[in-house]
Amino acid sequence: MANEIWQNTATQIAADIRNKKVTSREVVEAHLQRIAEVNPKINAIVRVLADEALAGADLADAAVRAGEKLGPLHGVPMTVKENIDIAGYPTTQGIPALAEAIPPADAPTVERIKAAGAIVIGRTNLPDLGLRIHTDSSLYGRTKNPWKSDRTAGGSSGGEGAALASGMSPLGLGNDIGGSLRNPAHCCGIASIKPTQGVVPDANYFPVEDAGLSSQLMLIQGVMARTIADVRLGLGVVAGQHSRDPISVPALLADLKHGEKVRVAVMPTPPGGSTHAGVADVVRKTADALSNAGHDVVEATPPDFELACEVWRTQLFGELELQRELLEMVMGEGGRKFVELTTMNYEKVDLAAWANAQVQRNGIGRRWGQWFDTYQVLLSPTWTQPPFVYDFDINSEAGALATVELMRSVLPANLLGLPAVVVPGGMADSLPVGVQVTGARYTDLRCLALAEQIESACGLSTPIDPID
Repeated sequence: MANEIWQNTATQIAADIRNKKVTSREVVEAHLQRIAEVNPKINAIVRVLADEALAGADLADAAVRAGEKLGPLHGVPMTVKENIDIAGYPTTQGIPALAEAIPPADAPTVERIKAAGAIVIGRTNLPDLGLRIHTDSSLYGRTKNPWKSDRTAGGSSGGEGAALASGMSPLGLGNDIGGSLRNPAHCCGIASIKPTQGVVPDANYFPVEDAGLSSQLMLIQGVMARTIADVRLGLGVVAGQHSRDPISVPALLADLKHGEKVRVAVMPTPPGGSTHAGVADVVRKTADALSNAGHDVVEATPPDFELACEVWRTQLFGELELQRELLEMVMGEGGRKFVELTTMNYEKVDLAAWANAQVQRNGIGRRWGQWFDTYQVLLSPTWTQPPFVYDFDINSEAGALATVELMRSVLPANLLGLPAVVVPGGMADSLPVGVQVTGARYTDLRCLALAEQIESACGLSTPIDPID
């Protein structure tokens, strides 16, 4: 197949526009055509902004002709998850109750990608209020996995993952409180980063402007793409303190120095549940790739891994329990059922238990921080199983609990505010497997650098045409 514009990375597209090898209009038209061809098969993009994107492309091309200073994403089309504010368009959170909830201003991440020259070409699907790791919205329906249509694309940023993997967008924005940037990366064979807490500012008008404690502690905005280089490019654009986010920070992020070798802990079978043999094999293969690159790779498990997962559940489920009546009023059947099934076996969290969880969180964070003095990064599965058949998570109590079990590797990074990068490392059961590189706070760029070495040795070829 001849190389099509929609197959190119965001980095390549930006360079080609800057060097006048292609116009932004040509790029946008190519992606709009790809959306028209592919999106009906997988339902990843729920709102196409064709006229606005073409108008933006014409302005971008005029700036190139005039010799104006160009931003790092000048003329590049992007997609944005529909729980991130874009002024003038509804922030639906995937539910009918917010179908007309139009914010007065862009979220900080959207403000920054626009300032860097990017053009929003579409909004992507998510489960109701982002509270499911399978993307099925009561407003828009189910997003299908491009690799196999009966499998989940992950969630909650599943629309982004599927759009990127199938070539409808080169770069996307999502968010993550329980793996929501990383789960779709695993399922769809793409790359993403959950940055250190506070590195990327977060501010939204809907469903509420003032975030609850779980969101303040564990929710983070991030970037998704097909390559680590594009994730790094996007992170550089959106990171940094913002006046609308009181916990955002002007962080200096540690990178991997030229030729530097680090000690890598590999955890192919995380404690607390089962791990698919093919997934564990992919993790070991990527560990071998880092070892072959000269890094010191040893099998090791961070302290209190299972406790970290339990405290994450106490924190989030405790808060959801307080909101249960409101959630049941606005969420669709699938979302309500997942919340019910995943919380029914946990005792209601009282104030004392919730307060104790904060004490435990601090102690776990301290012990992990000291552990990272010995091991600079942790290499693990993202999910311990391949992408499941859709609705496995709500068809039974056992399925719901198995779903929480398979995502356990992603939870400590949310609880502790750590950076975690996911990169494709291979295949299991003919489906992609994402490996996760987690580091100490503010080592986001180092995690990206090591993930890029894995990508170079083991990465998958995307975008793909959807497979039934």
